[in-house]
Amino acid sequence: MGGSERTVVWFRRDLRIDDNPALVAAARDGSVLPVFIWCPADEGQYYPGRCSRWWLKQSLPHLSKSLESLGCPLVLIRAETTLAALLQCIDSIGATKLVYNHLYDPISLVRDDKIKKELSARGISVKSFNGDLLYEPWDVYDDSGHAFTTFNMYWEKCMKLPVEISPSLAPWRLVPVPGVENVCSCSIDDLGLESNKDEESSNALLRRAWSPGWRNAEKMLEEFVCHGLLEYSKHGMKVGGTTTSLLSPYLHFGEVSVRKVYQLVRMQQIKLENEERSEAEEGVHFFLRSIGLREYSRYLCFNFPFTHERSLLGNLKHYPWRVDEDRFKSWRQGMTGYPLVDAGMRELWATGWTHNRIRVIVSSFAVKFLLIPWTWGMKYFWDVLLDADLESDILGWQYISGSLPDGHELSRLDNPEVQGQKYDPDGEYVRTWIPELARMPTEWIHHPWDAPGCILEVAGVELGFNYPKPIVELHIARECLDDAISTMWQLDTAAKLAESDGEVVEDNLSNIKSFDIPKVVLKETSPSALPVNQKVPYASSKNHNAKLKELKGSNKHTICVDTIRSSKIEGTNSVANLPVSRKRFGSDTAFHVPCCSSSAEVHSRNQDHCGSLVGSSRYLLQEAGKNCADEVSLVIIFGRQVLKN
Repeated sequence: MGGSERTVVWFRRDLRIDDNPALVAAARDGSVLPVFIWCPADEGQYYPGRCSRWWLKQSLPHLSKSLESLGCPLVLIRAETTLAALLQCIDSIGATKLVYNHLYDPISLVRDDKIKKELSARGISVKSFNGDLLYEPWDVYDDSGHAFTTFNMYWEKCMKLPVEISPSLAPWRLVPVPGVENVCSCSIDDLGLESNKDEESSNALLRRAWSPGWRNAEKMLEEFVCHGLLEYSKHGMKVGGTTTSLLSPYLHFGEVSVRKVYQLVRMQQIKLENEERSEAEEGVHFFLRSIGLREYSRYLCFNFPFTHERSLLGNLKHYPWRVDEDRFKSWRQGMTGYPLVDAGMRELWATGWTHNRIRVIVSSFAVKFLLIPWTWGMKYFWDVLLDADLESDILGWQYISGSLPDGHELSRLDNPEVQGQKYDPDGEYVRTWIPELARMPTEWIHHPWDAPGCILEVAGVELGFNYPKPIVELHIARECLDDAISTMWQLDTAAKLAESDGEVVEDNLSNIKSFDIPKVVLKETSPSALPVNQKVPYASSKNHNAKLKELKGSNKHTICVDTIRSSKIEGTNSVANLPVSRKRFGSDTAFHVPCCSSSAEVHSRNQDHCGSLVGSSRYLLQEAGKNCADEVSLVIIFGRQVLKN
């Protein structure tokens, strides 16, 4: 606390004072200006949905009161650009330093890199810290120095690495900077997080179920660790009620650190082991695995920053997704004719929340039954989920669509009727969210199309009138999926043959029906002579161009980047808090279908009766010849460089 620095602390998704590395560093060095900047223009197509913005509006005053009790209230700013707002803060108080905690999604990485370079050029010290993860993405690599592309191998390596799980304590006092009155601030209402009266009325119900804020997060965490952890492994079989930890929105907004979550769970695990309660081991294992998946989602986005737009597996750039907005609308509205899917989508729309098992079921139906582009579903989840988290969203949708090496098999088609009988055996979940089927007998509730006419009549169900018939029958969906996979491999084979100038030899054929998995080098075998620049991610256009030239003559799926040693970010402990109570309401916010992939647009004119795309061999060769270069590798280099500094 003896320093003389004037530091701007930039809050983003780290809305807590406990175990906040950036805040602790600033308090130690001198006086501080805590700032939150709301800049809709910077959000772009990932502008948060209604429920997410409601949560943010409740959490910010909670944080501000906590900071004020320490001596420095939070300054809120609505800005045209984040960079301009930060410069205005720095100039108003004569700040010499900016600190913040890392974010790992592609949009934040590009923005943060631009801000760091601009401020560094002006002589402002910029430091960032690890406030969100147990393991930084560049610290976990395989024996060859490459980034992992499968979760199990990644998490197995993580469990062998040392981790500092003692969270840093909150500062006991903050010294306010002189001149804070010169900063152009605004009120929480002026941020415009609730855009109209309709949103305000819809959000009123959220307050009955959830209590945002870091102190509430800690209460939920303690409650879950003491009571919910024991049964956690069994909760995956129950899609109704509050059967999960309910910590995801708290973790997303950084109201609790993942380090704190991990620490408390591990301490509880040791306690249960000492009490010889072996039945709890499975629950602890599954929960720690869910923490690992969250870590892996950041790892994947950092090392493969194109994954919010394209599949990790290069072959899927040829996959013939069905560009059908009518089917997409039926799926969103819960009108597919499959009760468990429709119940899940209606709950999602009404409350901004569903059990993770339901998220898997509805997303699988969208990409496997309807062949809807997974990027459409990912963007819809981002728009409506209360705990919308881009990195987790990307991992989930790529996994379900078969876009990851360890994801669902491309040919996997789960029967919603069977899933309904497994996860909602009594039909209560369906009856809760589909009142049209409330009187259906349990025997028929997950497949009403098979029920005798007399049963439907007594239940008041008229298929095609007050409840839809199945949007696509199971056997037709199976045929369409098989055709789509066949078409993908035809296009992929044609592209590989075109790359080899059409010469078919044994070496070519060995790679014909194999998955294209990109590689990123995280660790060089030789030590780097490059200096560490504040251990902050940094992008160099000169290095970037050099890497692009280097790539042209190398394996297009192996990405060589500058030593990660120069990109390590200054580490500081991160603590994550969890639960909150839940149940929410619907929104009238319009949804705009995201841009379709070019491949889907190109092939849409060649659809067969079920939406699959089957072209002639001449057409396949023409398409393959249009773009033989692997764009994925170039994007990977740029994304990795953005995070380096």
